[in-house]
Formats: sequence, structure tokens, C-alpha cells
Amino acid sequence: MSKFKYTNEYPINASARMIYPYLSTASGLAQWFCHDVRLNEDKLFNFIWDNQNHYAEMNSHRTNKSVRFVFLNDQKLHEPDPNYMDFCIETSELTQEHYLRVIDYSDETDLVELNEMWDGLIQGLRDIIGG
Repeated sequence: MSKFKYTNEYPINASARMIYPYLSTASGLAQWFCHDVRLNEDKLFNFIWDNQNHYAEMNSHRTNKSVRFVFLNDQKLHEPDPNYMDFCIETSELTQEHYLRVIDYSDETDLVELNEMWDGLIQGLRDIIGG
């Protein structure tokens, strides 16, 4: 099965310090990203969509800058060529505007569907943070 790397940038009218907790914590992500997010005792994130568990580990992060979640299989183990998602907060040197770059690497290949999904998610995030 082939994978697709979706990338998009969204302007966000909020500081990196304000945005980052919504991208890097279970409680922050649960407010806009999916039905619920829990952090278990093994420090694995459990993203819950439609009552289904999707486990991931935060395998890299830079405070107030970026975070990557790598998804695990149903046994909570790594697999080759895993799905992942990156959030990166960037600032334009020229305009000082903040942007959220999203990378979604997954089995979903429908660009229209991905755009609609991420546009809706990011609008929800903007509504929460006022940006």
C-alpha cells in the first residue's frame, strides 16, 4: 500500500508559546484534534477517533517550535514506514507572521479529503486560541 505525504501551511495569529501546548500535550490536542487524547503510563499518546484507539509516540520535539508523532501498530509496536504527523511553528522573517506547517504521512491519498479535514481541524484550533 502506498503512502502519501500531505504538507500545508496555515497562518496562525498567535505566538509559538501559546500554540505549542495545543500541539504537544494530550489535553491540548484533545481540544481540537480528535475526540480524545490520553497519555498512558508508557508515555504513549492514544488518539481516539470514533471510539478507536490509535497509539503514537512523540519521537521528537523542540519546545515552542515543532513536534512529531509516529503512529504504532495495534500491538503498540513500531513498524516499517510508519504513519506520522509533524507540526512545526514557523515565523516569517519578513512579516513576523506565524505559520503552522502540517505534515501528515499516511495511507490517505485523497488530496481533497485531506485539505478539507486539515482546514477544518486548523479552523477549530484557531477558534480556540483566537488566531
